[in-house]
This record gives sequence, structure tokens and C-alpha cells, in this order.
Amino acid sequence: MKDILYFLKQIHSYAGKVLYINLVAMTVVGLLDGIGILLLIPMISMSGIVNLGLEGSSIANVFGFLQDIPASVGLPLILGFYILIVISHNLVERKITIRNAIIQNGFLRHVRVETYGAVLHSNWDFFIKNRKSDLINLLLTEVTRTSGGTSAFLQFMSSLIFTLIQIGLAFWLSSSITAFVLLCGVFIVFLNRNFLKKSLALGSRNFELGRSYLAGITDQINGIKDIKSNTLEESRVGWFQSITKKMEQEQVEYTKLKTTSQLYYKIASALLMALFILIAVKMFHAQAGQLMLIIVIFSRLWPRVAGIQASLEQIATTLPSFKAVKSLQTKCLNSTEFEKQVDEMIKPIEMVKSLECRNVSFRYNKDGPTYALKDINVSIPVNQMTAFVGRSGAGKSTLIDLLMGLNQPEEGQVFIDETPLTKDNLLSLRRAISYVPQDPFLFNASIRENLLLVMPDASEEKIWEALEFASAAEFVSRLPNGLDSLIGDRGIKLSGGERQRLVLARAILRKPSILVLDEATSALDTESEGKIQEALDRLKGKMTILVIAHRLSTIRNADQVIVLEQGEIIQQGGFNQLSQEKSKMFSKLLGRQMEVIR
Repeated sequence: MKDILYFLKQIHSYAGKVLYINLVAMTVVGLLDGIGILLLIPMISMSGIVNLGLEGSSIANVFGFLQDIPASVGLPLILGFYILIVISHNLVERKITIRNAIIQNGFLRHVRVETYGAVLHSNWDFFIKNRKSDLINLLLTEVTRTSGGTSAFLQFMSSLIFTLIQIGLAFWLSSSITAFVLLCGVFIVFLNRNFLKKSLALGSRNFELGRSYLAGITDQINGIKDIKSNTLEESRVGWFQSITKKMEQEQVEYTKLKTTSQLYYKIASALLMALFILIAVKMFHAQAGQLMLIIVIFSRLWPRVAGIQASLEQIATTLPSFKAVKSLQTKCLNSTEFEKQVDEMIKPIEMVKSLECRNVSFRYNKDGPTYALKDINVSIPVNQMTAFVGRSGAGKSTLIDLLMGLNQPEEGQVFIDETPLTKDNLLSLRRAISYVPQDPFLFNASIRENLLLVMPDASEEKIWEALEFASAAEFVSRLPNGLDSLIGDRGIKLSGGERQRLVLARAILRKPSILVLDEATSALDTESEGKIQEALDRLKGKMTILVIAHRLSTIRNADQVIVLEQGEIIQQGGFNQLSQEKSKMFSKLLGRQMEVIR
């Protein structure tokens, strides 16, 4: 029952009073259904057409007035009343079905939007701790699966209301016989309780299998080049066959579970119905008409009760998915980066002096002994180029993430012109930043659409100006369709250097005051690297540029170079100055790269 209440609470939070209006309408349908079929026989009996032996019963008292009406008039009257009830019943039922579809699909969209919005507004730490494929699985598969649970819940409520009304009518006809049948029904439900537990366990297994399936597919598609280069196709197909076999077995198991519970229910219902008729005749001395009506009631009631059992099993199967989605929403809520605000009210921050770290320390694992950054003190002057260098794992990207406000210092503080960086001004800082990653990300769309993503109202002139700054205008103009050329998934139709320059153009089009390049030239050839360097030289003095440099040749013109090692700043100064400090890290890194070039 707690699972039903859980679903009711979640759907109520979305549908509100509409849900209860539908429940009332379901009650009306149940009443009309009961009157339309169950009372048709006694009405005909009271008209004198057929004698069912119901004289003196409660139904006879209600429809006794029909005895004074001639059969030639009574029958058309009763049938007309019956047709009116059936029409009303189906009209209301149609309306309920449509409203239920609106609730079900609206609730599904509500959960999707709520979950997706919560994920996107989570802080960077949330994405570090959660696997990307798990998030995709929850957003795509598990959220959709909850729609089946919503449908099952609405069907459950419909069947439950119908059942209660029919039981009420049966009690009105014969309380003793009805009580006996209900006891039998309770006994059947008690025997089937294990099916609910099995359904819940099956739902949990399906959730885990779905997560593993999508995680594996995501990893393999992302690494398809490595798979093909190392001839790993057969081993990956073997993995795929194994997990899909398990998924197939789980689906078959669900079908077996569902059909077995229905089989047991129907067999037990038939046996109890036969026993009920025998006892009703032998012990309760039921009249033929009364017995027939109760048989009609319960013969129509058993399928509804079986439907309740099936709905409960489906709810139990989808409940793990629903709880996983709600758990994700809770995690996202606890990891919300900043409160939602009206976009127009938040303006890019205008940095006048510097971006500064004071005594900043940071750990990814708050309980671990290792600091990714330790006692960082650094000042980034406005409208100058500052480069960060060091071995892999030295803390360069971590420091950049702190300066952009993606991570928050465990100790110390980041300042913008002597103002601490907090949630209150974080969004303003982000609006002033353009970020160019090492692995450039582009959508499977045209060049124009990729650029307009950051500045939807940018003119053609502004677009070409940004392309020119990024040394990308030449290759774009050579493409058959120019700006409207499709570039494929992640820009696969372009070379690595072209993709990088296009992402740089997109960053420039936003007109940021802070430009961040995270090893943006590390995978480029010499010519592409040179073009990126030219673009950076043109941007110097116009904005604050932060560069994580793998190739030290790209930062010769940097105003400041910061060298990190094991999370600490070990050198700081100009390029030429640091290159002269022969015994220190920067000079050694520079020397090794020069040896490779020679």
C-alpha cells in the first residue's frame, strides 16, 4: 500500500485537483455501469416480462412501480433507460480516458523536464561523481518507464472504484453471500502477495541491467576508434550478446510472472465461484433471481480484481525506476549550483583589476589525504594572457575550474576585484567567460547553427568577424555551402584544427571578457597551432586570456606563466625569465620539448 500512496503523492504533486475530479468521474462511471447492466435484469423482472422470484427484495421495492406498467410499455421504457445509461457511461468513460492520457503524458513530461532541469543546474562536483551513462539512462529509459507505472496506477484506481461500487451493490442484494465471496477474494489476494515481491525484485534487476547496457554502449561508441584499431569487435559483440540475453530472460521472466499470477487467480476464482454457488444454494437458500444477480456481479467483478492485481505488479516493477529518478532529482537539488534567476537580470561581470586566488586549497575527496591544489596564491591581471603549465596531474585544469567557479575551494577564497566569488555573483562571472576545451565539442548541425548557439541574434557580419579572428574564415568560405555546411557528429567532417578554430570562433562570437583555453592546441599540427597562436595574438589586450599549455611554444607571448607541480605553484613569472632558470621545472619542460622538435 505504501507504494500506491507513493505514486498517489507524486501524481498529486503534478495533477492536483484534476486527479480527484477524474476519480469522481470514475465513480460515476462505476455507478452507471452497475445500473446499466446489473439492474437491467431486475427491472425486466419487475415489469412482469420474466419472473425471477425477487418479490419482497430490496430491488423489488425500488422498482415496484414497474409492476403497474403494461409489459408492452415497460420493456421499451426499460430498454430506453438502459440505452441512455450506456450512452452516458461511454461518454463519461471517453472523457476519463482522455483525461487520464493527459495526466499520464503530462506527468511524464513533467518528470522529464524536472529531472533534466535539475541535472543541468547541478554543480560540477555532481558531474565528477556521477557516470555520464547513468545520467543518460535515467533521463531516457527510466523516466519513460515511470509512465507505465502512472498508467498502471490510474488503471488501479479505476478498477478499485468499480470494485467498491459493485461490492456495495452486492451487499445491498445479500450481505451474507457477499461477505463470503469477499473472504474468498481476500484469501486469493493473500496467496498472490509473493508475486508483488517478485515484481519489485524483477524491477530492480531490470533497472541494473538497463544501466549496465547503456553504460557499455556509450563507452563503446565513444571508443569505437580504439575498438576497431585493436580488433576488439568480437569481444564487444560477445559482451553485447551476453547482456542482451540477460535482458531477454528478464522480460520472459516478467511475462511468466504476470501470466502465472493471472492463471492462479483465474483458477482460484473459478473454484471459489463454484463453491460459492453450492454454498449459496445449500446453506443460504438463495433465490434464483437474487443468486443470478450476485453471480453476474462477481463474474464481472473478478476480471476487475484480477486487473487490480496486474496493476499492482506493474507498479511494483516500475517502482525501482521511479525511485531512482526521484533519488537523482534529490541529489541534483542538493547539488544545485545557484538559484534560478531571470536571464535578463544577470549581466556579465566587468572585471577591472584582477581575478585572484588567496590561500586556496582543494580536494576532490573531502575525506582523502591528497590535495589537488594546496595553498594557491595567484593574481590574474585583467586583459593579459596568463599561462598555466606543468606535468599531467599537476593541477592545471583543477585551478582553471576553480577560477571559473565550477569547483569551490575547500580552504581560501577566489576574488574578483577584491569581491569574493560566491553563488550571488557566480552566474555573472560565467556570462563573462568563453571556454575552449581540449576536445572541441560541436553539434551535428551547420556551422551557422553551431555559432549562433552562444549568440542567437548575431549578424552575418559578426559571425564572419569571429571566424576571421579565429583564423577559420578561410576554410569556411571554401566549403560548398559556407556557413550552412553540415559538419557531422561532433564535427567529424572537419579536421582537428578546423574544429578547434571553429570552437574558438564560437567562443569569440560571445564577446567574452575572459577567454579560457584548456590545452586547446595539444592535439593540433604545427600549421593549425600557428593559426590558433595568431588568433590569440590578435585577442591580446582585448580580453583576459587563461591558457593551459601543453606545447610551450604557444605561450611565448604570455604576460605571465605559472608552473604547477603536485598541486602547488613552484614558479611564476614571464616566459623568458622562467626559461633562464635552468635548474627549475619550466626550463626542464621547455628543454625536453626542444629535444623532441630537434
